[in-house]
Amino acid sequence: MFKKSALILSVLTLTLTMGLTGQENWSNIFNGKNLKGWKQINGQAKYEAKDGTITGSTVLSSPNSFLCTTVNYSDFILEYEALGDPQLNSGVQIRSHSYQEYQNGRVHGYQIEIDPSDRAWSAGVYDESRRGWLYPLTNNPAAQKAFKQNEWNKYHIEAIGHTIRTWINGVPAANLTDDMDSTGFIGLQVHNVGNDPKKAGIKVQWRNIRIMTKDLSKYAWKMPSTVPEISTIPNTLTEQEKKEGWMLLWDGKTTEGWRGADKTVFPAKGWEIKDRILTVRDGSGGESQNGGDIVTIRKYGNFELTLDFMLTKGANSGIKYYVVEGLNNGTGSAIGLEFQLLDDANHPDAKLGVGGNRTIGSLYDLIPAVADKTVNPVEKWNSARIIANNNHIEHWLNGKKVVEYDRGTQIYRALVQKSKYAAYANFGEATEGHLLLQDHGNKVSFKNIKIREIK
Repeated sequence: MFKKSALILSVLTLTLTMGLTGQENWSNIFNGKNLKGWKQINGQAKYEAKDGTITGSTVLSSPNSFLCTTVNYSDFILEYEALGDPQLNSGVQIRSHSYQEYQNGRVHGYQIEIDPSDRAWSAGVYDESRRGWLYPLTNNPAAQKAFKQNEWNKYHIEAIGHTIRTWINGVPAANLTDDMDSTGFIGLQVHNVGNDPKKAGIKVQWRNIRIMTKDLSKYAWKMPSTVPEISTIPNTLTEQEKKEGWMLLWDGKTTEGWRGADKTVFPAKGWEIKDRILTVRDGSGGESQNGGDIVTIRKYGNFELTLDFMLTKGANSGIKYYVVEGLNNGTGSAIGLEFQLLDDANHPDAKLGVGGNRTIGSLYDLIPAVADKTVNPVEKWNSARIIANNNHIEHWLNGKKVVEYDRGTQIYRALVQKSKYAAYANFGEATEGHLLLQDHGNKVSFKNIKIREIK
């Protein structure tokens, strides 16, 4: 009897101790009574504390307003509940700053979104007044559905090292790796509403705001591998990417793994490596007439390739795959299937070809990209993704599939016969080939070139 009672007591004691340890690591950063420990930066929105809740109210003609902690936080786990109005976008800043030398003190930094719109990106990560969206919820429908309109929503935020991970109402939302800021204040945003008198006095509320700064690895939640991971750190692999078999195809510093097309060495001119960015320089606008195309030293069969690219005004370039050298007798660009990179608005090639099959994202001169593709403007980064698996090929542009086809089919071969590649026997049907970045005489930049071989 004694042994059984002692065992029960031991279990209860252990359970209570574990619970207390977790609770003791939390600190409330809102005392529930007043705004002690907070200060307002930017804007004229009204903030008040009452009955355990902070309420922010919109004011006409005011810029975005922020109620910010007077203490900066580095690594932490943050939890809070938020209740917004369907008319009002809002958010919570983390690791954020206000410097006089930056836009006259404008608040900038990571924002965990409160988004009541049909887009439903609540708990996504936005870079306020700086880079824009870092982690939209486009590819996480479960998180989009987790937000409750006109109800309190619970947010769980983990900022540990270079990772920012979020949950909304217990549903995993964002999984971001970024190294822009490692510390900063926490801020409660009331978004500007312009001059519309109907939007004066719209409210957003927060409660149960608490933070943990110790023993974070012990209490961090597990992020499922099904939640897409986004890394904005140039030319690096995250731990999850490594586990999935990804490799850097360009190291961000050297020419290792690359050489000139139909050459044994990397071009001596025409290409530049600077600030972790690989750039083909401006030339005459012709194919391979400056430094020339560059290709991977290795050949690839089934693979998934991702990279970021930035066009300049009027630029033309391409990402080629299954490239077979020597087919063009050493003149012009090397021959292979091409993911077209083009400033559609300012380069004449966009209006050539058939049905738009020379526009950005298209399988060049063969299959046009979908009309509703998303393209960021020139001088901004775009992302390209190519999946090639057992002759099934997909082109993705900025997270959207824009081309899909199968090599070797009757339809594919018919398209080739009507294209500029008709003279090349079995064009694009090699079992493996080089990957290529094209020199078309215009300045185009690349980074984050990664590949995963598909077995």
